[in-house]
Amino acid sequence: MERERQQKLEEEEEIKSLRKELIPKAQLMPYFDRPFVPRRSEKQPTVPREPKFCIPRHKTIKCCRMSCNDMSGPSQLQHLPSSIEKAEALYKNRILQ
Repeated sequence: MERERQQKLEEEEEIKSLRKELIPKAQLMPYFDRPFVPRRSEKQPTVPREPKFCIPRHKTIKCCRMSCNDMSGPSQLQHLPSSIEKAEALYKNRILQ
């Protein structure tokens, strides 16, 4: 019991000393009498790149495992209406439950 009290008192004293150290102190005002001259950066400018419009294969949805190059015409998109209907049916079932 006494050890616990002593430990608790020591912890409280440590906390008090830490709080005293954390008191915010005023910072010096910057000197405005001499002008500020920014230095030019030594880094090279960035090189623009073409954006990647194709979704990587590992990030696609299982039902839509076609890349941008595979979609040559409207015949490739015939599976989409059925998947939309399935998604709507699942959504309605969740709402009704």
